[in-house]
Amino acid sequence: MAATPDGCEHYVRSCLLKAPCCGKFYVCRLCHDGEEKHQLDRFKVREVRCAACSTIQEAQQTCKECDVKFGEYYCDVCHLFDKDKKQYHCQPCGICRIGPKEKYFHCTKCNLCLATDLKDNHKCVENVSRQNCPVCMEDIHTSRIGAHVLPCGHLLHKTCFDDMCITGAYRCPLCMRSAFNMKEFWEDQDKEIAQSPMPTEYRDTTVKIICNDCQAHCTVSFHVLGLKCSSCGSYNTAQYGGLIAAPAVNT
Repeated sequence: MAATPDGCEHYVRSCLLKAPCCGKFYVCRLCHDGEEKHQLDRFKVREVRCAACSTIQEAQQTCKECDVKFGEYYCDVCHLFDKDKKQYHCQPCGICRIGPKEKYFHCTKCNLCLATDLKDNHKCVENVSRQNCPVCMEDIHTSRIGAHVLPCGHLLHKTCFDDMCITGAYRCPLCMRSAFNMKEFWEDQDKEIAQSPMPTEYRDTTVKIICNDCQAHCTVSFHVLGLKCSSCGSYNTAQYGGLIAAPAVNT
């Protein structure tokens, strides 16, 4: 018997979970958590109620009474029912991930499944997925939203990264390193500064900076449009100390 088109905004499934914490029935843990003042532990779910015939039964993929399939995909660890999204259960992560599995690998140091093109091609930060997204402050490890790995190794939700780029932000909210290759932007800034000379009284003025990208400490020419790191060429810098006037020339 075909599955009925029941479910919620989060999942397509034909059953409701019996919450082990309060005994109430909800389509999913997210629906439960949005209504209750506590969280549903997905791993402790033992019973479900069929959305077609209302039979309460042990959690399983197919209704024992009317043969409705509760979900095209079912995990008996996470008690996840949903339409087929090429999901797979990652044992080290402890939860199900959206696949296909062959396009992902589990990074043991980051403690997260990442796209295969990042294998041996990303900076590892130990247990980085166990931190909240620094933009929205929501959990990353168990989120249904994919994670984006920054060059510094820190993680953001993919949607948060996209929003950050739209607003013009280009630095990691945690360590302030550039979040993507800024070479073309720095070249444009070079041109703009070259076309906008400072007033005569400031042309020989310098200032001390620290570069957020390479961590170099430099003394560079002062310009209101940007302070360029003399080590790596980045404008992702921060000034410390006041302006340093050029020494007077005796005539």
